[in-house]
Amino acid sequence: MGCEDEVLKIGKKLEKMISSGTSDHAASVDLLKSLQDLPMTLDVLQKTRIGMTVNNFRKSSNADEVISLSKALIKSWKKLLPGESTNSKSSSSQSSARSNSVNKTDESSRDSTDSNSHDVSKKLEGDAKGGQSGTKLTDTSDPIRLKCRELLFNALKVDNPPPGVKPMPQIASEIEDSIYQEFRNTDMKYKNRVRSRVANLKDPKNPQLRESVLQGIIDPCRMAGMTAEEMASDAMKLLRSKLTKEAINEHQMAQTTGSVTDLIKCGKCKKTNCTYNQVQTRSADEPMTTFVLCNECGHRWKFC
Repeated sequence: MGCEDEVLKIGKKLEKMISSGTSDHAASVDLLKSLQDLPMTLDVLQKTRIGMTVNNFRKSSNADEVISLSKALIKSWKKLLPGESTNSKSSSSQSSARSNSVNKTDESSRDSTDSNSHDVSKKLEGDAKGGQSGTKLTDTSDPIRLKCRELLFNALKVDNPPPGVKPMPQIASEIEDSIYQEFRNTDMKYKNRVRSRVANLKDPKNPQLRESVLQGIIDPCRMAGMTAEEMASDAMKLLRSKLTKEAINEHQMAQTTGSVTDLIKCGKCKKTNCTYNQVQTRSADEPMTTFVLCNECGHRWKFC
């Protein structure tokens, strides 16, 4: 049996373990060790796509030995990719050119056949090891954390990012990592914090927030801890300020300084036991504003 056929056979067994959700630890280790012993080439990797199968198997496993073997396999196979062995001799230039062409074909095929979430998860997992800026992030294979990073990445994603910005998957990973470092688990508080970031970043009425994060005006660590008021758009901040002032004005009207009357009917309980105050809230040539409190049900309203 050829190397390619053997790899396909092992890949099918691994995929079956992934789909069933249960795997024999000893059998898993034996299959991965068998892959280590095979003379793997870039052509076989491209045809069998065993790299993605092993990576998915690593994510679905909780066994440290399986995860370690999977990572070692992927790391050794990455050396077959062009650009990984920068110290190669000039005699390998022809092989490198051929491998580069095959790699581009593989990437194009992968983009057209793989799901979006798998590609994003792969990028985010790579950025967890440091990204291009050298920031040290927590290396994680936790599916919940990877999903949260994917949600943040989708909220940050734009068609034409500003020039000179950090990769969006890296920014998403840094935001998620800062949130995780605060809670140290993935409980409901952690999830709610991520959801609020995602909702505000995707808000079509507040594009300035996303632009500020992408351009580095708002640091990912700061973004992870911002309150809803801090993330709100300028229009929302003005509206909240206006409503707060109106509420303060209404509730500061003391009942003892008002006048009791039975000429005003409460629109809520329909009774006429009310107290009212009149305040000049606008210019002097405008009529006074009347604030009314129902002494029966506590309902408040105003009219001019």
